[in-house]
Amino acid sequence: MTGPDAAARRYRVEHRTRYTYSGEVTSSYGRAYLTPREFPGQRLIAHDIRIDPAPSDRSVGADVYGNSTSYFHVTTEHRALTVVGESLVEVDAPGHPRARSADQPWEEARPTGANGPFAVEFALDLHPPEITPDLAAYTAESFPPGRPLLDAVDELNTRIYTDFAYRSGATTVSTRVADVFAARAGVCQDFARLAVACLRSHGLAARYVSGYLATDPPPGKERMVGADATHAWAAVWTPGVDEHDRAGHWIDLDPTNDQFADERYITAAWGRDYADVPPLRGIIYTDAKDSVITVSVDVTETGD
Repeated sequence: MTGPDAAARRYRVEHRTRYTYSGEVTSSYGRAYLTPREFPGQRLIAHDIRIDPAPSDRSVGADVYGNSTSYFHVTTEHRALTVVGESLVEVDAPGHPRARSADQPWEEARPTGANGPFAVEFALDLHPPEITPDLAAYTAESFPPGRPLLDAVDELNTRIYTDFAYRSGATTVSTRVADVFAARAGVCQDFARLAVACLRSHGLAARYVSGYLATDPPPGKERMVGADATHAWAAVWTPGVDEHDRAGHWIDLDPTNDQFADERYITAAWGRDYADVPPLRGIIYTDAKDSVITVSVDVTETGD
């Protein structure tokens, strides 16, 4: 973990989720990805998850990608369940966009067992497959042979932003990428998944990133889509430039806002797809016929 950068910003994050049910729930199991990650450029200063009713059992662990996951089991009968994640996070300004390896032809950024063994799985399609011929052809417009990786990624980011409409309610968490591509509409999670599939269609390693955006923009910058809610974006891998840099680098891109991620982006978790890192998932035991979920996110910059 590196020390704080002079341009670092510190944020308080509150992520509140409330479930209400039309009948009694006798047992509720939950898994949460609400703990922001720690890595060079982001430091978790403090974190807590509050659950009401209080769980009879809870634990914290790490998944295969190193994300922190919280498990809980509520056995008190209830008609409402509230889960609140509170975090204090410090984020540095990113070191890219022009990492040396990002200037190489995009074909040379494809991971192999030699240059990026831990990135190879992020170049593979999902099951069932998300990559289609139409998606690959769409991507190819930005990836002519020999073009520098970052230039190609930048153009793809802009094209998704331009060609697809942000429309709440147009999709669900189970909507396929092909359906988003056909409808030309969705929300940030859809555009992140679309970008990931596009990059993988050309053999590049890409991951899905979940997190938050600062609610109030810095002076001179516009408020971005995705503030006041959970946000999602994509990241593309580029290999290291020497033997001391074997892990390579991940460059985060946000097609919802047509930019590369900066110090306003707070990373909670990453995986191959949304299904790997949903903010909350669980199982309940109830005869209730109806349920309602409300989610609110507040991210504020602080000098604390």
